[in-house]
Amino acid sequence: MDCEEAVYSNDYYDFIMEYELQMRGTPVAECIQRISEAYDVAYIPRNMNPPLNIQNYDYTSVPKCYTLMDENALEASGILRIQNQPTLSLKGQGVLIGFLDTGIDYENPVFRNSDGSTRIAAVWDQTDRSGTRPEGFLYGSEYDDTRINEALQAVNPREVVPMTDPVGHGTFLASIAAGSPVPEEEFTGAAPYARIVMVKLKPAKDYLREFFFIPEDAQAFQENDIMAGIAYLDQFAAKRHMPLVICFGLGTNMGSHTGVSLLSSVLNHITLRNGRVAVTATGNEGNERHHYLGEMENGQEYQNVEINVGEGVKGFVTELWARAPQRFIVEIISPTGERMPSEYILSGGREYDFLFENTTVTVDYRITGILDGAQIIYIRFVNPSQGLWNIRVFPEVEMASVFHMWLPMRELLSGDVFFVRSNPDTTLTVPATTIVPISVGAYDSRDNSIYLKSGRGFTSNGWVKPDFVAPGVGVLGAGPRNQFVAKDGTSVAAAITSGAVALLLEWGIVRGNYTTITSLEVKNVLIRGATRDSKRIYPDQAFGWGLLNLYQAFEDFRIR
Repeated sequence: MDCEEAVYSNDYYDFIMEYELQMRGTPVAECIQRISEAYDVAYIPRNMNPPLNIQNYDYTSVPKCYTLMDENALEASGILRIQNQPTLSLKGQGVLIGFLDTGIDYENPVFRNSDGSTRIAAVWDQTDRSGTRPEGFLYGSEYDDTRINEALQAVNPREVVPMTDPVGHGTFLASIAAGSPVPEEEFTGAAPYARIVMVKLKPAKDYLREFFFIPEDAQAFQENDIMAGIAYLDQFAAKRHMPLVICFGLGTNMGSHTGVSLLSSVLNHITLRNGRVAVTATGNEGNERHHYLGEMENGQEYQNVEINVGEGVKGFVTELWARAPQRFIVEIISPTGERMPSEYILSGGREYDFLFENTTVTVDYRITGILDGAQIIYIRFVNPSQGLWNIRVFPEVEMASVFHMWLPMRELLSGDVFFVRSNPDTTLTVPATTIVPISVGAYDSRDNSIYLKSGRGFTSNGWVKPDFVAPGVGVLGAGPRNQFVAKDGTSVAAAITSGAVALLLEWGIVRGNYTTITSLEVKNVLIRGATRDSKRIYPDQAFGWGLLNLYQAFEDFRIR
């Protein structure tokens, strides 16, 4: 069979599975994409297998859908002082910065050297089937710097390298992290001599968009394609013998927020190695009212979780997570008072049709082994009527207990859906909960206030995230038609931090001052150098350990 066709076709399910282990209820796949030593992606014909739901397939095997974060920063972060310090003069030379995003406008002068040649080392366009696939991958087209330079010399560059970025998100982030200086615009990227590698992610398949009720105009990307992109960046850096910074400007609200998802596992595995650092944005869910914290006292019979659903919502999912040994059951009450009775099921699910609302609700219970016995209750609303829906949560055993619930990110909802009594903490998105990578929130460098949308910590199991915050309000970057625009968001903060990390890796690995520096050491160096307000207690759930200050981080090295 044509495995490339299986990757793109909506007639095939994509499942993430542990290497050489067959998933429960899933036949052996003819097409397998290796991701790492631990994980594969299997492509399975849909017409030969049960419908997609959590009853039929393992929760972790179904790819989650990720979306983009919202759109004198370098001076505030101490980066310009490091670039301009005569002895250091660090610009990111010899370091790769990798992106998993919407593509890159490779013709933009901000991605060229002074002689007009490209500063982009390579692109893997997962949406392009016309070129040569990267070695070891079933799909997409790879274009290296030689081919990109050929395109730049051509009359019609897109006939040589058809990569485009109609959304502009990838172009904007790459320019902030590694754009060349443009003096007339008073612009420079954080690491203007670093090389760029871009993975243009292919859109999520329609069957997944339908399952998660993702709006047609929303940008959504599959977890398995992102994992493949990370593997590509790692392999490319190994071939070039260069240190790599991965700038991750995507996120999802789905998952336990404990840092142990499959994507988190891949990020941890790669970034534990020398010369590999990942920077993740905490997302822009801080004030979206999409997190609920349930705290129940010993002897409390139940707790009501109210969800307000606006008009015209096609459907949505919400997840309830509880750490072992706690377990819960739920009862669903519609706006008119009709009840879907609670029924204890250790593993399995049931479906209920609400007569007056014309709404179908599916409740699936799972004990997810990869999450150390955590319980997930996966609740899916189809055609929910407008009004107040009540999820009544009962503990299996009446004892003091805690649970968390999350709704999808705003970009992935088809309408207005929020918790009535929401909790603003633990609103950082996955994979910013991952322990090894650097997790970055956003602040306004004009007055040092937090960006209100910035995802807050800590993780649901108490790890300190974000690690720190970086400028993410009114930051200048490359826009359409070679113009410069200012945007906000935590992905902007992640791009600035990625550039700062590239300067640190140039000093340590490329120049030989600290050749064994690891991701954890890079993170700790930046945490020690962070600017802290004497009036604030750290770590802080919004600011982490403070404001990014690369210059102070180098000062700390000098003092030691």
